[in-house]
Amino acid sequence: MTTDNISSLRLLMRREGISAFITPSTDPHSGEYVPEHWKSRRWISGFTGSAGTAVITSDKAALWTDSRYFIQAAEQLAGTGICLMKEKIEGTPTVAEWLHTVLPQGSTVAVDGWVNTQEDVESLSSELSAYGLTLRTDIDPYAEIWKDRPDKPKNKAFIQLMEYAGETASSKICRIREKLGGKALVISMLEEVAWTLNLRSSDVAYTPFVLSYAIITPDNTLLYIEREKLTAEVEQYLATEGVCVRAYEDIIADIQQIDIPVIAQPNKTNHAVFSAIKHPIRQDSPVGHMLIFKNKTEIDGYRRAMEKDGVAMVKWIKWTLENVPLGGQTELSLSAKLEHFRSQQPLFMGLSFESIMGYTHHGAIVHYDPTPETDIPVKPEGLLLIDSGGQYLDGTTDITRTIPLGPLTWEMKRDYTLVLKGWIRLGSAVFPKGTCGTQLDAFAREAMWKYGINYLHGTGHGVGQFMSVHEGIDLHQFRMQWRPTPLLPGMIITDEPGIYIEGSHGVRHEDTMLVVNACFSMPDGKAEAPDARPCDSSEASGITFGPYYTFEHLTLCPVLTSPILVDMLTDEERQWFNSYQKTVYERLSPMLDKEHQAWLEEVTRPI
Repeated sequence: MTTDNISSLRLLMRREGISAFITPSTDPHSGEYVPEHWKSRRWISGFTGSAGTAVITSDKAALWTDSRYFIQAAEQLAGTGICLMKEKIEGTPTVAEWLHTVLPQGSTVAVDGWVNTQEDVESLSSELSAYGLTLRTDIDPYAEIWKDRPDKPKNKAFIQLMEYAGETASSKICRIREKLGGKALVISMLEEVAWTLNLRSSDVAYTPFVLSYAIITPDNTLLYIEREKLTAEVEQYLATEGVCVRAYEDIIADIQQIDIPVIAQPNKTNHAVFSAIKHPIRQDSPVGHMLIFKNKTEIDGYRRAMEKDGVAMVKWIKWTLENVPLGGQTELSLSAKLEHFRSQQPLFMGLSFESIMGYTHHGAIVHYDPTPETDIPVKPEGLLLIDSGGQYLDGTTDITRTIPLGPLTWEMKRDYTLVLKGWIRLGSAVFPKGTCGTQLDAFAREAMWKYGINYLHGTGHGVGQFMSVHEGIDLHQFRMQWRPTPLLPGMIITDEPGIYIEGSHGVRHEDTMLVVNACFSMPDGKAEAPDARPCDSSEASGITFGPYYTFEHLTLCPVLTSPILVDMLTDEERQWFNSYQKTVYERLSPMLDKEHQAWLEEVTRPI
């Protein structure tokens, strides 16, 4: 099948005078999850991983992907004639470097301008030009050769009600216009359209987004969407909020008529849309910065969603500990059971991402998703790492717990405890205004650094409110790489350090947290927020009184204590941990039956 697909592409390339065609893993909206209609790279290569770029020439083919998929890609590309290119491995050429070696100067290379960002097109064009190659951006060959190509998603849009959103679309649009200063704005990121207009749908896996663009000008708000996706209720709602509905494909023609400066993000806006702008302003969308601050209604929704998710997790952990020893459980069966418990909770709308259920050595694969081919039995021994989340109308959850299922080695207990120490230190941090996530990231790593251990992924990311589980990834994060965005009240961020021992086990603890004002104990025994006290930052005193911030842990789920090497914890860490466990019991027990209450009380006893 793959070889037939490549042959069809090569026939079209010859007709069009194209020497190479590049197919990325992206869609027109630069989303994390790609609708089936745009999974062209999977169709042309047979490789099903989430990240990769296929390049087909008249007689050669190659696919670039990262280390998560080296083994999988090698297996799926076997017999296709496609060469695997291992990204970030010494000696692996870039796409442009490889094309330079296999194509004569003057050749034309093509991409689909609808699924490549303006920034990517500019970068690739510059690289190719240096080798005497030309880039073409005006063709989508898959529109012709992919005969059974899935349609664009046509699921109905629905309104995110005020009881969950906390602010009307018209109010948000007014605030956006204030930031535009008379300019126009093209919104191509689906999460930004969803937040701005309080619209949701099920067009994209795990994220409740509706396939659409939006344009905000000083006088109009335009939504570009297939009309069949709109119910009469939604059409009336949009009209009430001052939004004019246009056909999805009208976006280019309308942009070309705008004769004022238009803000568009070159790294988020596809080339076809960006290049249609007469007077582009290369600038981040203000919407991306606005939506990461949650209002009171949204925060209350998170709290309710975390309670429901905590109930599901408690039921699942108890069930798992009781049923794994009976035999017959696998990674996939445990994933299905957890989804079942979540589905019983009010306002549940599906998973927020594919559950990571890694038993023993699979837990050491940071983003391992079990499949029928990789699924293994789970036994009453070792560690099970579960990273999962749910979408609820009132909030999005993301939680990781590492479950001890039986006998553990000392190394497993040490790693469990080191990760716990990092999780506590970061999760209990108090910091002054202006502090960014990069400055705090070392809190999560310091304990394991002393043992010569580190992890390569970030320690925390933003989480949307019934939106994407990964939000503001260019903004507020805990990460070793520099992220200058300061952490401020109203932001949501995860705390998820980990240790991964290849071939043995993985450990990760994760909570979702809210940045809040910090309170200090005063001499009179009262608690007071530092920004309520007089500010003194004089050189004489050397002291700055506020504002200071800390974190409220929104996630409510016990951390099992049997693997903890208690002597490795400081008194302060033990005190904080016991307080967290107590809070979990107090918040969740009223929502549980007596059997689960008793179990939760036992596993949250102080250490």
